[in-house]
Formats: sequence, structure tokens, C-alpha cells
Amino acid sequence: MLRAMPNVLVVEDEAAIADAVLYALRSEGLQAEHVTLARQVAPRVRAGGVDVVVLDVGLPDGSGLDVCRQLRAFSEVPVLFLTARNEEIDRVLGLELGADDYIAKPFSPRELVARVRARLRRSIAQPAQGPARGEFSVDHEGHRVRFRNTVLDLTRYEYALLAALLQRPGAILSRAQLMDRGWDRDADSADRTVDTHIKTLRAKLRAAGADPDPVRTHRGIGYSLEL
Repeated sequence: MLRAMPNVLVVEDEAAIADAVLYALRSEGLQAEHVTLARQVAPRVRAGGVDVVVLDVGLPDGSGLDVCRQLRAFSEVPVLFLTARNEEIDRVLGLELGADDYIAKPFSPRELVARVRARLRRSIAQPAQGPARGEFSVDHEGHRVRFRNTVLDLTRYEYALLAALLQRPGAILSRAQLMDRGWDRDADSADRTVDTHIKTLRAKLRAAGADPDPVRTHRGIGYSLEL
């Protein structure tokens, strides 16, 4: 359960941008605190009380992409990239590393707040352990999926897609339905993003011994999972 006033950690080294982000968040009733260096992020998140991280990619002492990778080793705190780097390869890499959203500078403060609130709404309680589905079992609380005797090393979005498919085995879910279950549909999301995550998910399932591939492609419709 989120606290009455969720707390947003803003990681940004440009003072003017940081001030604008902090003002926008606080004006909408959110708590917000500010750090400027990559090395400050993980210790602050480990200390607790951070509900969302707004993270710049280019920081004085390192890359926000590396920070995101470091966070995902121990935390599922939502991460929203705020950066001037808007090439598709940067967006895809950020999402692959487990980020939840990607906003390019210049940005609308109102849109930023809306996206932060969207991430907070997704932080809802789920059953700790889901039922076994064939050779799969899902640990919702730990955001893990086990196939046979192997815990799959999944990114946030790979987990979200697989968990959604496991909720309705055999049913065909459209890309839009899968995106609704895993992340918000917005300007930075596209059908090909789902396809990219499905491709990497399939590779990890094959590496764990899934043969034949349980994920089925239904051209023009979406995907299903066959148990």
C-alpha cells in the first residue's frame, strides 16, 4: 500500500530542469527529493521510502542506464527516464534494462506528473504466489516466474508479458492488451516494443529448455501461451 503522499526521487544534474520537475511534482501533492549523481541513487533507494525514480541518462559520474541496471538487481521501484537522448535505440535499451517509461526533453511538466501517477497506480497489491500453470509457476510478489526447476532471469517487461499470458493460457491477447497489463500505452510505446520483449522472452524460455516454443504468434492479432 502506498503512503498518503508518495515520494519521487529526481536524479538530474541540470538545476533548472530539476527545479521544474520538483515544482511540478510538489504542486500536484507529491513528495519529491533531488540528487545529482549516479552513485547516490542505489543507496537512497535501498534506504526505503522511494516510490518512483525520475532518472536522467547523462549524469556527471555515470550513465542512468547503468543506474537502472543496478536498481533492477535489488528493487522493482518504477523508473522513468527523463533525458535529451531520444533515439529509438536509447528508448529500447532503457526499456530492456527494466525502465518503466521514457520522456524526452523538452517535456511537459503536466505530462511528467501524469506519467508518474500512472506508475504509482500500478503499484497495487497482487497475490504473493499464483497457481502453477503447467510447467510454470508465478511468484507475483517477487516478480519471478519459474519454468520447471529454473527461475527465469526476466526483465520487468518480460515478466509482465509472461505473467499476462499465463493468466489466460491458450487465449490470444492483442499487443494492446499485453501493453495494458504491463505498462501504460503512451507516445513512447509501440507494437514493436511488445514484439522486442516477446523475442527476448522466447530466447530465455528456449535457454531454460522450453521446446517447442510455448509462445504462439497469431499474425495480425497477437500472442498466446500454450501449456
